[in-house]
Amino acid sequence: MLLYNMISKYISKYAALAVSAVATLGLTSCLDEVTPTSTVTDSMLETSSTRDEALLMAMPSYLTAFNSGGREEHYDFGYPAIMRIRDVQTADLTTTDGSQDGYDHFTNFSRGYMTQSLAMEQFLWQFYNKAVQTCNIALKEFSADEDTPERMGMRGQARAFRAMLYLDMARIYEFLPNDAFANADLIGLTVPIVTENTTEEEGRNNPRATHAEMLKFILDDLDYAEEHIEDSPVMERTLPTLAAVYGLKARAYMWDENYPKAAEYAAMAVDESGCYPLSASEWNDATSGFNSLANPSWIWGFQYVKEDDAVSTGIVNWISFQSPENQFGYAGVMMLGPSCVAPVVNKAMYDRVSDTDFRKYTWIPDDMDSPLWNEVQLANEESAPYFAYYAPLAGVKFRCAMRELADPNVSCVVAVPLMRVEEMMLIEAEAEAHTNAAAGKALLEQFMSYRDPNYECTVSSTEDVVEEIVFQKRVELWGEGQAFFDIKRLNYPIVRNYAGSNWPANLLYNTPGRPAWMNWPILISESNNNAGVRGKNNPDVAGCYGGPETPVDADQSAE
Repeated sequence: MLLYNMISKYISKYAALAVSAVATLGLTSCLDEVTPTSTVTDSMLETSSTRDEALLMAMPSYLTAFNSGGREEHYDFGYPAIMRIRDVQTADLTTTDGSQDGYDHFTNFSRGYMTQSLAMEQFLWQFYNKAVQTCNIALKEFSADEDTPERMGMRGQARAFRAMLYLDMARIYEFLPNDAFANADLIGLTVPIVTENTTEEEGRNNPRATHAEMLKFILDDLDYAEEHIEDSPVMERTLPTLAAVYGLKARAYMWDENYPKAAEYAAMAVDESGCYPLSASEWNDATSGFNSLANPSWIWGFQYVKEDDAVSTGIVNWISFQSPENQFGYAGVMMLGPSCVAPVVNKAMYDRVSDTDFRKYTWIPDDMDSPLWNEVQLANEESAPYFAYYAPLAGVKFRCAMRELADPNVSCVVAVPLMRVEEMMLIEAEAEAHTNAAAGKALLEQFMSYRDPNYECTVSSTEDVVEEIVFQKRVELWGEGQAFFDIKRLNYPIVRNYAGSNWPANLLYNTPGRPAWMNWPILISESNNNAGVRGKNNPDVAGCYGGPETPVDADQSAE
């Protein structure tokens, strides 16, 4: 962390510089060239290394950006918010019905009300494209003409970071068949590609890349990174490493359903990372559980700093929404009581997890008499009755910093995971299972020996083994925004309506396969400004699965 601390005072200024260059609407307006001006101090430009490091660190710094959509919506706090959005669009992490004092700003996402003209989509589209632009700004600086190993290494980091963002966007925006819309002409279309060399004229007619075109673009970035990334002089856990590059390739090949390659690169990521699966004590530690870059299972993460606008808001950040132990934010059980919006696990998922699996101690038992209460580690044990009464099945996986529950300026300065070694182990298991169910099953049982001494996989068919592996992956990565991708890829249904469900009545949607809302629509301004997208956008999803046709106020339309 020494290097990070040394240049952290420069990060926010360079992140602001990168963001200020990006216009507020659409990809086509993300093409302005940036020249450092008065926002950059003379001392920052004294050496190229300082400038280079700051441009690199602007990439992870932007992940914690507040208000990228320009409307100060309380769901707009950067990449952590998008992680939560992806989760509430599954059945795994529940939200409220939106009637509890308006505190749950994620209800409309869980409802699947996704249209190209709302502020919700404005935030999503603009955040990702502004994040891409921080990479392209760095890549402009580390031009392809540079031939020093150090500069090529930094270019590799920027290209890997860009690949991560585009892989997310490709998997999110790619149109796949669903029960609500056929639209055969849209199948496999992802998003327009913008690089550091894309001109404004090109951006005005930049069509959505096909699945194959996007995969090639991502792998080209990752191939370059794989070759050069270790020569970078800036080695930070908030930046991609060679292990992270392997991990991104594993994710990309899973998206492409090239399972042999996915298994190969997932295994390489595990070996290269030097990380290991968390033990029970590490996982459930009330001090350091899932809040520190020192976490031994994290291949890649990013870090809030006290200067972040999201931290200074107190209530519009990861900990406010994701840690029910906090005493100042939206998830705070002791603060808000019945109005808290603590992250709560789907009861069906909770019940399926074995009582001898230590990951089950992540969640507050829904029975006060349950012996599992003895296993849950709270930072403040006196709060247990509040949790039992107001937030049964709330997750305490993500901890406040330094066991500080009351002061957001301390509590919220945490790290957030982007990639863990456990994900790679489970990718390898699933990828193997698609071609050899017995081999995938063996890898799953090997992995689960770290989690549950009594675990035995009792299924044997390819379909069932894959489903069991993906379920265990969903348990493992609960709250980390990854389940969305597997559900969409595998055409799994969303099941919220069942006997004993803890989902609110107006969100009890069951779908026969992937829901239409997992094909996010592109912001309308992109269609307006980019002829290549016009007429080729994903359909709006409104009222397809019941619920009110217009669950948001009229003034929430995108501008």
